[in-house]
Amino acid sequence: MKVNKKLTIAIDGFSSCGKSTMAKALAKKLNYIYVDSGAMYRAVTLYCINNNLISEGIINEDLLKQKLDEIHIDFIHNAETEQADTFLNGKNIEEKIRQIEVSNLVSPVSKLAFVRETLVDLQRKISKGKGVVMDGRDIGTVVFPNADLKIFMTADVEIRAQRRYDELISKNQKVNIQEIRDNISQRDFIDSNREVSPLRQAEDAIVLDNTNLTRQEQLNWILNLIELHFQS
Repeated sequence: MKVNKKLTIAIDGFSSCGKSTMAKALAKKLNYIYVDSGAMYRAVTLYCINNNLISEGIINEDLLKQKLDEIHIDFIHNAETEQADTFLNGKNIEEKIRQIEVSNLVSPVSKLAFVRETLVDLQRKISKGKGVVMDGRDIGTVVFPNADLKIFMTADVEIRAQRRYDELISKNQKVNIQEIRDNISQRDFIDSNREVSPLRQAEDAIVLDNTNLTRQEQLNWILNLIELHFQS
C-alpha cells in the first residue's frame, strides 16, 4: 500500500488486546518503523526486578530515579522472526518481559511520572520525521496527540485472557488462566485510574473491538481506514 505522506499512527487500548501484534503487522505492511511503548515500560520493570528495586511490590522510587540513566532500550530487527526484539543494555529481553512476573509489576512502574516522562521523550525521538506505528496506553492522548490516525482497541476480558494464556502456553510457560484473568483486570483498573497519563480513548480515536475478529480481519479493517482517508 502506498501512502503519499508519512503517517503517525497511534494504537491505544486495554491490556492483552493484541495491540502490539497488530501494530507490528501494520508497520510491516506499510514499511513503517514500529515502536512498542509497552515493551519499553516492561524493560524498565525487568531492570527493577533484576536490580532489586522492587521489594514486596514496593518500588524504590528514589533509587530508580538515580538509575534511569543506566537504562538503555533498543529495538533490533530479528531476521528469523522478521520482527523487532527489545534489548535492555545490550541484551535481548524479548521473552523475559512477556512473563507473568513482569506483567504483574509493569503497571505500578509505568504509572510513575518520572518514568513516563523519560520514555515519552525517548519515544518521540525514535519516531521523529518517520512513518511510524506505535502502540500503548497514552499514544494518541499524550505521546502523539496530533497523530494522523488514532485507533482504540478493546475486547472482552475473557477473550483477552484466553488469548494471552494460549500465547504463553505456546512458549512453554507454566501459567494459570485465572491468574492471567486477574492480572488483566487489575492492569485495566490501574491503567485507567492512574494520575499520570491514564488510559483513555482520545476523542478523535476510532474504536476497534476485536472480540470476534481474527488478526487478518483486524489488519484489513485498519488498512481500509487508511485507504479511505489517506491513500491517493
